Amino acid sequence: MGGPAPETRRARRRMVVSQLANRGIRDCRVLAAMAWLPREWFLPPHLARDAYEDAPLPIGSGQTISQPLIVALMTEALAPRRGDRVLEIGTGSGYQTAILAHLGARVYTVERLPDLLVEGEERFRRLGLRTIETRLGDGAGGWPERAPFDRIIVTAAAPGVPTPLTEQLAPGGRLVIPVGDLSGQELVILQRGPGGSLTERHAGGVRFVPLISRLAFTEEPWT
Repeated sequence: MGGPAPETRRARRRMVVSQLANRGIRDCRVLAAMAWLPREWFLPPHLARDAYEDAPLPIGSGQTISQPLIVALMTEALAPRRGDRVLEIGTGSGYQTAILAHLGARVYTVERLPDLLVEGEERFRRLGLRTIETRLGDGAGGWPERAPFDRIIVTAAAPGVPTPLTEQLAPGGRLVIPVGDLSGQELVILQRGPGGSLTERHAGGVRFVPLISRLAFTEEPWT
């Protein structure tokens, strides 16, 4: 990866300090990963200049790349460890995927939109990230052939937690998902205990595009 222009490096550093560290993100590994990754690579060319703004941005097909703070918050909540098997539902731009891979996880990412998946795969190749497997499909079904997973992250909001995802979560595993609808969403963190029980806690309000699924919901669950 070629070195970024000085103004891009400065913008990225400002993002990490002002948007993340100064607003409660404490995991040094997450901060370092986001300081390394060129967010502009994950946007349409005409939006590259806005890459380090404190906002979500459109990436096409009605989807967005999340606000940097939300990416950091979800990654910190997920707490991926080096060598973890991580299932990601909703590849999107691939930015969250790349963060997880850079942190040392083996990432299995599912995307329902073929154009986004192809673009994401090209970005992973360009970055030299070799611990990512991709799949085109309905994310609510997870990836049973690769289960169980140490961590599961869902980057779209669902009315509830899809049962296939909890079934694919390993003992001691953690699942992070936005739950709710257009009127309100909460970031939910589920932890599976050694005996198989699930505990749940909430990490505040968020706003995500809906998880579209033929398996768990209707085609357009909020309309």
